Amino acid sequence: MTRPLAGGGTLLLAFVAATAIANNYALQPALTTVAADLGVPLAVIGLVPTAALAGCMTGFALLLPLADHVAPRRLVAAQLVALAAALGLASAASGPAVLLAAYLLIGAAAGVAAQAGSIAGRHAPAGRRGRGVAVVAAGLSAGILLSRLVGGTLADLLGWRPMLRVFAALALACALAAALLLPRERPGSRTGYGATLAALPPLLRRHRELRRAVAAGGLWYVAFNLVWVALALALAQPPHSLGPTSIGLYSLAGLLGFAALPLTGRLTDRFGPRTVITGSLLAAAAGTAVLATGLDRPLVTAAGLALFDAGCFAAQAANQSRVIALDPARSGSLSSVYLVLYFTIGALGTALAAPLLNLLGWHGTALVALTALLTATAVARTRAPDTPAVGRRPEIRRPFAHRQDNMGS
Repeated sequence: MTRPLAGGGTLLLAFVAATAIANNYALQPALTTVAADLGVPLAVIGLVPTAALAGCMTGFALLLPLADHVAPRRLVAAQLVALAAALGLASAASGPAVLLAAYLLIGAAAGVAAQAGSIAGRHAPAGRRGRGVAVVAAGLSAGILLSRLVGGTLADLLGWRPMLRVFAALALACALAAALLLPRERPGSRTGYGATLAALPPLLRRHRELRRAVAAGGLWYVAFNLVWVALALALAQPPHSLGPTSIGLYSLAGLLGFAALPLTGRLTDRFGPRTVITGSLLAAAAGTAVLATGLDRPLVTAAGLALFDAGCFAAQAANQSRVIALDPARSGSLSSVYLVLYFTIGALGTALAAPLLNLLGWHGTALVALTALLTATAVARTRAPDTPAVGRRPEIRRPFAHRQDNMGS
């Protein structure tokens, strides 16, 4: 039986998720300074976010399944130490090749943020899995939302190299806390790591509910990327012609989504993921409909973004809770399959944003995002037949068991 996390364990995992994932974005406001310091074109340094994303996807595919094999305190602490080392390498980079290689490693190690959610779901007390996953999701969301602000401020005050060292020190502090507070017992997986990796594709075929989670999640992540990338492009063009700082302020609207996540966890535990996902996606669709009316009223745009972000964040937390519940003993493997496909499908939104904005304008692009959200809602609403968990034999009822139970009562 899996023991619940010790006091403060879930909050620690949330802070780990925030600190780790922030490293994928913290350097972005200072890329121009980095290019000038290294004496290379901005187009080359602009590959840093791509390297971080590629590393993160690799971490999801290859490292996240380790959550089914390695004790949480060893796994989380080791990855945070590796993250600190990679940040140190990046801070000492004398050229773009070293910096890009370091960010591949940073992205892979930052995947510990997803492991934190898997561990929180597996070790949550009975009936509280949704809350545990939602708390870690709130930390992850906070790390994404605040990373550019914190990274840019530290880079202005200290320089980009010391800023990376500050994040490395934070990673080491989290590693020490993880080694002291997280569970030491090893998960009860009976297969080797190689066999676990080989078993990842069959998980998608075996669990119909996992396929539905991937399809619905991918669709709303397409909408999420489509809205935010197209929004930034539209606001930078006439008649708005806003600068980067003004456009960046709209990201603060996402704080509502961060604030709503703890409530999302409680609702998921009480009413189930399917109900929460449906309500969340309808809220996101309502926000998108508000955005589709135009961008010439900043307060209305901010309100639409707040509702849109809150719906997407809440749906994602509930969806991950649903994925982990399929088989908590294999939560790392299930989360690996889900997140790799989720990000792969969602990347289409980033790729299509500019072409759709040029072809359809802002109103048409917002309507495409709205269509994706409503389709995701329809997918999430459908029920899949119950399937036995992996490695668990279907229940075999004894003849006349029901009659005997009644007679004994």
